[in-house]
Amino acid sequence: MNKELIVSVSDSEVQIALLEDKQLVELHKDKSGNKIHVGDIFIGKVRKIMPGLNAAFIDVGEDKDGFVHYLDLGQNYNSVIKYMRLAMNGDASVKTLNNFKVEPVLEKAGNLSNILKVGQLVLGQVAKEPISTKGPKLTGDLSFAGRYLVLTPFISRISISQKIKGSEERGRLRRLIQSIKPANFGVIVRTIAEGKDVAELDADLRQLMAQWEMLTDKLKHVTGPQKIISELSTTSAILRDVLTDDFNAIYVDNESVYQEVRQYIGSVMPDKADIVHHYKMETPIFEQFGVARDIRRAFGRIVTIRSGVYLYVEHTEAMHVIDVNSGNHIKAGQGQEDTALQVNIESAKEIARQLRLRDMGGIVIIDFIDMQKAEHRKQLFDVMSEEMKRDKARHTILPLSKFGLMQITRQRVRPAIEVDVQEKCPFCEGTGTIKSSLVVVDEIESNLRYLCTSQNEKKLTIIVHPYVYAYLTKGLYSIRRQWMWKYKISLKIKSSESFGLLSFKFLNATGDEISL
Repeated sequence: MNKELIVSVSDSEVQIALLEDKQLVELHKDKSGNKIHVGDIFIGKVRKIMPGLNAAFIDVGEDKDGFVHYLDLGQNYNSVIKYMRLAMNGDASVKTLNNFKVEPVLEKAGNLSNILKVGQLVLGQVAKEPISTKGPKLTGDLSFAGRYLVLTPFISRISISQKIKGSEERGRLRRLIQSIKPANFGVIVRTIAEGKDVAELDADLRQLMAQWEMLTDKLKHVTGPQKIISELSTTSAILRDVLTDDFNAIYVDNESVYQEVRQYIGSVMPDKADIVHHYKMETPIFEQFGVARDIRRAFGRIVTIRSGVYLYVEHTEAMHVIDVNSGNHIKAGQGQEDTALQVNIESAKEIARQLRLRDMGGIVIIDFIDMQKAEHRKQLFDVMSEEMKRDKARHTILPLSKFGLMQITRQRVRPAIEVDVQEKCPFCEGTGTIKSSLVVVDEIESNLRYLCTSQNEKKLTIIVHPYVYAYLTKGLYSIRRQWMWKYKISLKIKSSESFGLLSFKFLNATGDEISL
């Protein structure tokens, strides 16, 4: 598969597009004002405990308080509290945890008010970014994500990605990690680690341990709520998560971001450093690679598939709803059931892309075209499951209900991407009504009178829509001639198809536009 990453940088945000076989499948946006990202580690102060929810609001030093539920503290949060206290007191031994005694695990049905108190400093990591009116969701299960591994302190367990299927490879990786893993740390082996040797895995683990040591050092100087460890920049984080050997090219239109990406690629995949290119053409990078066109086609309430099938996509606060419509997709010789199956399969492929592209999370309800045969419903479910395998977000797919509805739950850690593909009408300015065509003629004459009497203009040109031009110039005793005699002025009227029906422009004797 041909994979390309297109990075567009502006003063207000960084936009990153992932293309697979020249088709846009993921779009990421990082606004310059974003202060909280998934993976950031904060020292916060307990502001309020909610016994009824068994949860607490945490002041993290930002505009919105964080939220943590008892179940999100993690079973080893007693160890996190002990570590934080020792680190803040300057105990350097916790940099390795070799001699650290892990505290007893929390009870599954425990009470948060027995663990946290109002005003207490706590250590937490962002699990979900602020969404709508909600602040960031925090977790006490600390983790440090690398390219091949994820480091989890206080959990002496090795987990292998379920996408690595071979039992021999899983056993090899487990033995390698066991030989290099520090005491009192756990490791999650990511899918991309399949086939990697011990040197590559060890180098990744050392980088993660360096982040742990940095956290320990910074805790010595903490006095109140603040961010301690920042996640990688959005660009580097996406590279870390999606970069594979089959990537063909990365294009960046900003010098500093280009250097950052090249440096990151050189550190993790030195042989791939040459795939990073600095884009310098005048044409905007998203226009050059067709990303802007794909965005206009893919976002919006109605999504049209090339075969004529189209989708209605509705977003609500509680869920996303997608309705499948066959449009003009009718082929000779096909019965209703076969047509429904083919339409549904094509729609399932596009819906899987839409979920990734818009980063739609939470509950997704899909209303497919009804099918009577059980084997067809099973075939559709299999197609959707296969297409969703490319999606890195955790998800669950339920078979079609008897009403033809499919339910999908998808991990939601960031707000869904929304792109406004509609423009305000230049005629009505979004009101739905426009002025009468007679009014525009009165406006033109009013401006003409002002220019002639107050500005003493003697030679003018008016540019208008072709319809207005025909109205003003028709007949021997046209309106144009009447204005010339009335205001004693040399007057030309020209038409332009690019003008709106109610638009007009005045030019002076030298051809310069007159600002009115």
